[in-house]
Amino acid sequence: MAKGLLASLLIGVALFAQNPRDRHIVGPETFTMRVVASSLDNPWDLAWGPDGWLWATERTGFRVTRVNPADGSKQVALVLGDVYQSVVQDGLLGIAFHRDPAGGGRDYAFLAYTYDRDPGAAVARRIRLRRYLYDRGSQRLIEPVTVLDDMPAHDDHGAGRLAIGPDGKLYFGRGDLGGNWLANYCNPIRSQDVPRENEVRARDWSTYQGKILRLNLDGSIPEDNPRFAGVRSHIYAIGFRNPQGLVFGPKGMLYVSDHGPNTDDELDAVRAGGNYGWPHVAGFRDDRAYEYANWSASASTPCSGLKFDPLVPPPSVPRVKESAWNDAAFVPPLTTFFTVAADYDVRTFGTATIAPAGIDLYASPAIPGWANSALVTGMLGGAVYRVKLGASGDTVVGGPLEYFRTANRYRDVLVGPDGRRIYLVTDSFGLTMDAAGDRTKNLSNPGAVLEFTYEKGPAAP
Repeated sequence: MAKGLLASLLIGVALFAQNPRDRHIVGPETFTMRVVASSLDNPWDLAWGPDGWLWATERTGFRVTRVNPADGSKQVALVLGDVYQSVVQDGLLGIAFHRDPAGGGRDYAFLAYTYDRDPGAAVARRIRLRRYLYDRGSQRLIEPVTVLDDMPAHDDHGAGRLAIGPDGKLYFGRGDLGGNWLANYCNPIRSQDVPRENEVRARDWSTYQGKILRLNLDGSIPEDNPRFAGVRSHIYAIGFRNPQGLVFGPKGMLYVSDHGPNTDDELDAVRAGGNYGWPHVAGFRDDRAYEYANWSASASTPCSGLKFDPLVPPPSVPRVKESAWNDAAFVPPLTTFFTVAADYDVRTFGTATIAPAGIDLYASPAIPGWANSALVTGMLGGAVYRVKLGASGDTVVGGPLEYFRTANRYRDVLVGPDGRRIYLVTDSFGLTMDAAGDRTKNLSNPGAVLEFTYEKGPAAP
């Protein structure tokens, strides 16, 4: 009996030691946690509104809800009636605010959500961008204007985060729609595809997958957008998998968190015309634990006749190492989270992904040593990871530090105005890890807004 228990403990220690995600370093600072609000329906995005309140989109509730950060009181600012939602990757998604530079104190909110283009029984899932005016009297969003719609959407890897850049343009993250993965394994990944001129003229946005888009606020194509294959469109950068985090730093640099497959979650600094590699590259182009297995290109046996295995594709599926692909526009990530060794056994030791979602930049002096850091949420990791950036903002200093570990799926993060408070929203359901590092679906604070307040730094030696 004792020997069996000892063997089990040794196996557990070995598993813990092998998964690099479990060898994280916990930040030394002390925070207190407060539940600001609860009973939200899968809050997805979190933003500071023009009224000084926290604004949350409820992905499955189809509501935009204002939350008073002081007392947690909630007021609904908008209920959308044309949202289509059926899975964990669609519904009401991103929100971004913009004050009209022409004056008059007008504030606008941009929203992204999925809808069904097909009026019949079939579903033709698409994603739409819409602008609303914030009415200060009623504290609601009014006067909807469609900015851009009929963009491709699907049931996986939809991304959907929005940000207003310092250039006054609207930036929009789009995922690869789950191609080459799980139930969608026979769908090709189109993260490298770009439109032809006639497609842009016809408003055919079918290649807007696995991209960062850049739009004028009326939905038109900016004249200074980069060209891909000689064609200018809304596309700003290509080669992403599921970029659920999108934020601008104080120096105007755009940062994106992108979800890797079983490893190589990324923090990227995005520049115009850049190619971030997916699906040819995950993380760095280092041939470590990832090679592109293109199921849709199965030769002797059509993909439809194959059973999907994410780790051991059959011989008919072409496989290409990262080093075999090259593009002059390739931009490696600033860093990756818990990249595994080349011989890492995912079946034995599990996926090393943190499932990154929202991201924010910390620029305040309120917490010593935190200025110029990126905060990245982990849905599967049940934690937030702080990455210290170099002075220029395009390098990383050291590895990630873990904070706020709870049995929750953190969907987005937002720094408070005083720099001492960090706000997080949590999914209402799903898989995560608890404080002991065990997988669980028993979430501690489902559908909530949480506040973590800085108390003190590390103890003196």
